[in-house]
Amino acid sequence: MKNLYDQVSEECSKVVTNSYSTSFSMATKMLDSSIRNHIYNIYGFVRFADEIVDTFHDYPKETLLNRFEKDLYQSLSEKISLNPILNSFQKTVNAFSIDHQLIAAFLKSMRWDLEKKNYKTEKEYKEYIYGSADVVGLMCLKVFVKGDQEQYKMLKPAAMALGSAFQKVNFLRDLKNDFQNLDRTYFPNIDFKHFDEKAKAVIIKEIEADFDFALKGIFKLPSEARFGVYTAYKYYSKLLAKLKSTPSLNIQNTRIRVPNYQKMTVFARSYVKYRLNLL
Repeated sequence: MKNLYDQVSEECSKVVTNSYSTSFSMATKMLDSSIRNHIYNIYGFVRFADEIVDTFHDYPKETLLNRFEKDLYQSLSEKISLNPILNSFQKTVNAFSIDHQLIAAFLKSMRWDLEKKNYKTEKEYKEYIYGSADVVGLMCLKVFVKGDQEQYKMLKPAAMALGSAFQKVNFLRDLKNDFQNLDRTYFPNIDFKHFDEKAKAVIIKEIEADFDFALKGIFKLPSEARFGVYTAYKYYSKLLAKLKSTPSLNIQNTRIRVPNYQKMTVFARSYVKYRLNLL
């Protein structure tokens, strides 16, 4: 009956994905069914860890994260967990031999969110992004290439660039909540008390460079993954364009969103390009 429990666990990860991120869940649906559930499993894990450090303000966050991490490593060893999110994640990690160092780097960045409020140096900034975003892209890449180490090594830089771009867009989009509510600043050498168009332009230029590099790798992905990843790329590109056209003062005072009807347009156009074999 373990198979039934695993199915239930994966359904839990799918529910988490669909509940927390409309855009990511829509992009994941564009992946081939052979890999789709594994991406839900990865997202469920990283989403729950992020929830602990970002939203459970009335609870002992460090204690919860310690317990979550202990249960995680036990599940990876025993290949089962009574936490369905961890059970589905361990299944994916073990199925594709995902490097545990990637998981450790992710958890390190989550711990930094418990204690660090700003990233003053480029080194700290890059290390945080590597742990919070790049490694998630690498976990997904291991699934996309179905464990093929040669393909993984070839596409690794592009996957990291895409993860970085997504995270930096999130930083810019969530500037108001991070700065005003969580008292966090991620971009070094940016004074968010005097955030202006010049500072915004520096950030956007950095993100655009990441996207340009990542796109070359997207076109080289296996067909089972290419459309889904391209769809996510197009959505975040749309969000970046909206942030670019939004005055810096507005970004400081509100969370910029892409309306659902615009998301559907992005996905529809991506599908047309895919069907016309333009990817």
